[in-house]
Amino acid sequence: MRTRLLIVAILVFCANCILAEETVIKAGRLVDPDSGTVLTDQIILVHDNKVESVGKGLAIPPGAKVIDLSSMTVLPGLIDCHTHVADGHSDGEPFNVLRKTASQIVLESVTNARKMLESGFTTVRDVGTYRALNDVALRDAIVRGDVPGPRMYVAGAYITITGGAGAMTGQAPDIQLPWDLHYGEANSPWEVRQRIRQLAHDGVDLIKVLSTGAVLTHGSNPSSIEFTPEELNAAVDEASHFGLRVAVHAHAAQGIKNAILAGAASIEHAEMVDDEAIAMAIKHGTYFDMDIYDEECIQEGGKKGTTPPDFLQHDAELGQLQRDNFRKSLRAGVKMAFGTDAGVCPYGTSAKQFAYMVKYGMTPMQAIQAATTNAADLLGHSKEVGSIKPGKYADVIAVGGDPLKDVSVLENVDFVMKEGTVYKRPKSDACPKSRE
Repeated sequence: MRTRLLIVAILVFCANCILAEETVIKAGRLVDPDSGTVLTDQIILVHDNKVESVGKGLAIPPGAKVIDLSSMTVLPGLIDCHTHVADGHSDGEPFNVLRKTASQIVLESVTNARKMLESGFTTVRDVGTYRALNDVALRDAIVRGDVPGPRMYVAGAYITITGGAGAMTGQAPDIQLPWDLHYGEANSPWEVRQRIRQLAHDGVDLIKVLSTGAVLTHGSNPSSIEFTPEELNAAVDEASHFGLRVAVHAHAAQGIKNAILAGAASIEHAEMVDDEAIAMAIKHGTYFDMDIYDEECIQEGGKKGTTPPDFLQHDAELGQLQRDNFRKSLRAGVKMAFGTDAGVCPYGTSAKQFAYMVKYGMTPMQAIQAATTNAADLLGHSKEVGSIKPGKYADVIAVGGDPLKDVSVLENVDFVMKEGTVYKRPKSDACPKSRE
């Protein structure tokens, strides 16, 4: 009996060896954001869905599929830490979500996910959706392989006060919203804890709390303080019991300070940050996730009549202020992650923010690091993503130019691999596709 079991075990092991796929990528230039350097003539050996080894002159295993990117610049898959991929096809008016069923919205979101992936973003942090838990469903569909998309870390719903920045507002007072459109409303520390307990039970990866009013919410004021320090403290404490980090939306300086003191992992937007808040962020190691490009899309929507007038009024003068404070925060030494508020601008265009990050003070390498190593650190998943290193997921992209000379080349990604599967390759490339 023991002999038979041993034979079966050996056969199973050998079968796995045969089924395991090996892919070799020849990288002409390889950006290593961990060290902030560019390596040349590198061989990347991919075994199944992870990187096995990286180096110059590595032996190519017999039978391995070879992908020749020797004329291109290769980078780790990009990470956008502030997206709303599960919001369907947005038209600038949040209230129009009531014109669609939850099923319609999640099906529309399938194309959002594909566009994000094909633009080079192999990982996203999705920080809330009006239809609660749609993002959980989309994340799980991608994991199962039902639909193509980036690896998603999701918040499930907004934690917001009634009528607050993350609430569905604009309807008549006697209209009763369905459960999924006010799932995250909370108005005391204990209600905040209850909502987070429910979200943890429902399988989210992080918690999103709105500390101040918002630009893109009816009846809101970006300068207002919504959650109290006690409520923010409760949110971070309760989330910690489930191993969840907290991202906090905050425009006003005091709302930013309250969130930093509570222990937020990141501050989203941070338009009105002041010197005291900057110093606090440095002291506490808090990331700023500043979406400095989407101002272009908000204002363009105003010209086309798709951005509601009250949103434009909320936004007045905040765009340039945010960009100036981005520069100030960067120079002071605040940790910066890459986040775009994808959905405000069309999905698949997140890379346009790189040029603005460089314009307002970053080097091209710093901008790339914000979307790779820094973003992975903010997510708490540096061991799996953020660079092309042995043991990490085989998330690999490539561009034809040199992003360290012109970072805008990242707006046109030619090659995308996620977990060893190729989802996009140069049109002229006739190589056999790997695991597609």
